[in-house]
Amino acid sequence: MDATEPLLRELVGAALRRERRRQGLTLARLAEASGVSMQHLSDVERGQKDPSSEVLSAITGALGISVFEAGRRVADSAVVGPRTAVVLDLTGRTGSRTSRSGPAGIPLTASPSTMPGGTLLKVA
Repeated sequence: MDATEPLLRELVGAALRRERRRQGLTLARLAEASGVSMQHLSDVERGQKDPSSEVLSAITGALGISVFEAGRRVADSAVVGPRTAVVLDLTGRTGSRTSRSGPAGIPLTASPSTMPGGTLLKVA
């Protein structure tokens, strides 16, 4: 793995922090609204902790966005590495290397794609 490649938890944390700041919320206020401790929320935003699906749902709910919207924002802003894209197919189409079941049995597939200018994470 390339040392410059950010981890998914770092990308998610950065997206949550951007949205919190965009809304003018403090860590304390978001922690109170979400029911997530301020320390854990800080750890998630800094990419130090992976949020569980329950924690992610609580945070995004308190921010007034869906988990899928948060994922889209991560995908839209994520540069993962030189010239490789990862595409997550949430539509049920297959043909990729990796396939897993997501929420409510939605099939998730991931496949690398070459993109000029860097790597993007995309939710299809």
